[in-house]
Amino acid sequence: MKIKHNWLFITLFLLVIAALFIYSDKKRSITEEEFKAARNSQLQVFSLDIPDNLTFAGEKVPMDIFWVREAYDRELLTNVYWHSSTFLMLKRTNRYLPVIEPILKKNEIPDDFKYLALAESNFSNTVSPAGASGFWQFLKETGERYGLEINEEVDERYNLAKSTEAACRYFRDAYNRFGSWTLAAAAYNAGIENVTKPMTQQRSTDFYSTLLNQETTRYLFRIMAMREVFLNPEQYGFHFRKKDLYPVIPVTEVIIDSTLTNLASFAIDRGLNYKILKEFNPWLRKNNLTNKQKKTYILLIPDPQNIYYSKLWQGMSTQE
Repeated sequence: MKIKHNWLFITLFLLVIAALFIYSDKKRSITEEEFKAARNSQLQVFSLDIPDNLTFAGEKVPMDIFWVREAYDRELLTNVYWHSSTFLMLKRTNRYLPVIEPILKKNEIPDDFKYLALAESNFSNTVSPAGASGFWQFLKETGERYGLEINEEVDERYNLAKSTEAACRYFRDAYNRFGSWTLAAAAYNAGIENVTKPMTQQRSTDFYSTLLNQETTRYLFRIMAMREVFLNPEQYGFHFRKKDLYPVIPVTEVIIDSTLTNLASFAIDRGLNYKILKEFNPWLRKNNLTNKQKKTYILLIPDPQNIYYSKLWQGMSTQE
């Protein structure tokens, strides 16, 4: 009986080897023409529809001007077909827009300005080669001018709520200067004076009739393209379930008005670790908070159970 089983095993083994050999040989024998035909049947990139009517922050975009239409087309194509970056954008908006939107509304800034943070940083605490930091990409001098504390221990450019408040103050100043939200958005990228000077030299009165640097010119159209994909993701091939988006993580606000000598110990005392504490409070730049001036700071502390996806997914997994 044992010999019979051995022969059966050997026979099956030889059949598997033969099947793999045949399959491998078949793959090697594909012709150049067959390869190109298979590739071309799968590789499909489509042109995108460009709207005839478009607005930004309630202001009309002149889509009948050739370069305006083509500039929007360029940014829409870039964002639609740069799949990984755009998908990350869509996932992150679910977590961070609930912080940004009410601050814009409170300050009476058009809702479209939330997409500036996407254009600036793709909702990540990145640092530019020039040193601009955080979601809103403030330079140190500009951040301090608009009320952000920036030093070795504290850098509020990384505090999403406070930096959004500062961005709103900048938007309002720029709007008061130009009387246009479109120019205010451009000024956020280039600087108020760097928009005022070319407008004066060129005797222009609006964004679309002013020759600005390429980065600033592209900036506004990048914002509008990101807005379009965010509002209509499935139309552009981005499909996801509610549970695929990054969830909002509930936190408790802890008021600090004294010195914290060791943030790692502070985190451990609350059932967390230093890494998680910094994840929710990236504006803390060292392992201590001297706070000689006895200022009041608000730390965001998640419940230790809320850092696990198994917990956060509850109530989301059935939403397809």
